[in-house]
Amino acid sequence: MRLLYKTVARAWWMVAATWGDGRVGVIVRRVGADACVFCDIVAGREAAHVVWRDEVVVAFLDRRPLFHGHTLVVPVDHVVTLPELADVGPFFERVRRIAEVMPAALDAEGTFVANNNVVSQSVAHLHVHVVPRSKGDGLRGFFWPRQRYDEAAAVAAARRLGEALGAIGDD
Repeated sequence: MRLLYKTVARAWWMVAATWGDGRVGVIVRRVGADACVFCDIVAGREAAHVVWRDEVVVAFLDRRPLFHGHTLVVPVDHVVTLPELADVGPFFERVRRIAEVMPAALDAEGTFVANNNVVSQSVAHLHVHVVPRSKGDGLRGFFWPRQRYDEAAAVAAARRLGEALGAIGDD
């Protein structure tokens, strides 16, 4: 890629470039504290392969999918993490619907649904991954090493979470 020109104006930058195969392109991006690529997709300022759009969510194909059909579901309103989402019901109704239709639509056997909050969250805008899955697809468990609890650690973790939720039980 050869840079032709670059300009920065307020909260936007624009780059024009040529690629080795003769293509010429212009890339426009917002910069600064309010820049969010998912907000740009929601607003139509950034291109995406949208599979669902309504007043609650925009769902679009991940640009670097685990498998073809890997979809990101984002709330229309900008929130960074799940705890910041005021009304999770309508949001997860859409996530559930996408997970419901995905296997038949993509000849998959099921789906993997995941969300990161802060750690490993590549874009600071809440997004849920809905990934088509089939036996033998090569994805094993989660994407990180699994570990076992010893009984004391399990009891302590369950108690701490239960206390935080205000619902302690003896079971």
